[in-house]
Amino acid sequence: MTLPFIVFGAPDIADDEIREVLATMQSGWLGTGPRVAAFEAQFAAFKGLAPEQVAAVNSCSAALHLSLLAAGIEQGDEVITTPLTFCATANAILHVGATPVLVDIDPLTMNIDPAEIEKKITSRTKALLPVHFAGLPCAMDEIIDIATRHRLNVIEDCAHAVEATYRGRAAGTMGDFGCFSFYATKNVTTGEGGMVLARDPEPISRVRRMALHGMTRDAWKRFSADGYKHYQVVELGFKYNMMDLQAAIGIHQLKRVERAWERRKAIWQRYQTALSGLPVICPNEPPVHVRHGYHLYTLLIDEARCGISRDVFMGQMAAQGIGVGVHYLALPEHPYYQQHLGWHPDDTPYATAIGRQTVSLPLSPGLTDDEVERVIKAVVEALAN
Repeated sequence: MTLPFIVFGAPDIADDEIREVLATMQSGWLGTGPRVAAFEAQFAAFKGLAPEQVAAVNSCSAALHLSLLAAGIEQGDEVITTPLTFCATANAILHVGATPVLVDIDPLTMNIDPAEIEKKITSRTKALLPVHFAGLPCAMDEIIDIATRHRLNVIEDCAHAVEATYRGRAAGTMGDFGCFSFYATKNVTTGEGGMVLARDPEPISRVRRMALHGMTRDAWKRFSADGYKHYQVVELGFKYNMMDLQAAIGIHQLKRVERAWERRKAIWQRYQTALSGLPVICPNEPPVHVRHGYHLYTLLIDEARCGISRDVFMGQMAAQGIGVGVHYLALPEHPYYQQHLGWHPDDTPYATAIGRQTVSLPLSPGLTDDEVERVIKAVVEALAN
């Protein structure tokens, strides 16, 4: 009997989400409305913030773009970030007319190396954009100290780190802005979606306007039972708003966030125990002063050490019915950035080496114990072959 394929990053959707989506569809209101407001308030409480400090949007990419704009980043500015991240991090910087400047990673944490940041600061540097890779928080004490001394904004990319904390402080609340992803593979999902957090409420007001064409009122405020309200366009904005149909999923995802985190932690630790004796490089254990988000479990497949290349390993995993991912090919490996920014893989040797070896195993809370053991068995067999 052929076992079903284990999809990498499959969302853990329960009956509560399904019922809420159906109720939303039956309500006659699918766009931005009361469920988005409820999800924002729920997320704010989860992060220990007031509702006026958060704004829901349609992706983390939008959250990053709007945060950079709200921080006043513009043409000619520079923003320092990591090379080991999804392209959206760099693209958001480019979309506001600024230049992304890469600082290589610490190969143990896979996060931006704070010891290297100040070497890249110039008179044009206006912000730091650290990424909490795989759910492990960056060294935020050092990053905030650098930002304070150089009067730089800090925009946290928390796409992997919804539950993470650093010395008791929630990811996304340490910098000036925090940006979250609710993409289908994320720890909390709305299918597509994102959230912006800000230390001060004032820039969130602008984020809300900019997320909906620069308008002073969204559709819920214009068309609700209180009667039609006129709006004005006060600046050039975007179509970045979240829908109630998305928030309906997120409301119940967030209610289960702790239970889901416990399950992912258990799977992550099972992988650590089972795979640590193999010729692969497993993730470092998180330090005691952080709470890891356990978004990704990444192995490094060094061909000289394993006797198999990363890509051949991935092919063998797929042949055994196991979906895997790559997080990430380092940004300087991509042709666009090479052609337009002059980046070269040798610029960031640690990120480049890891990007060529890394492979992520399934880590969904919806995985059964039997499926976890299937993943482990597949890793062992792929290396043996």
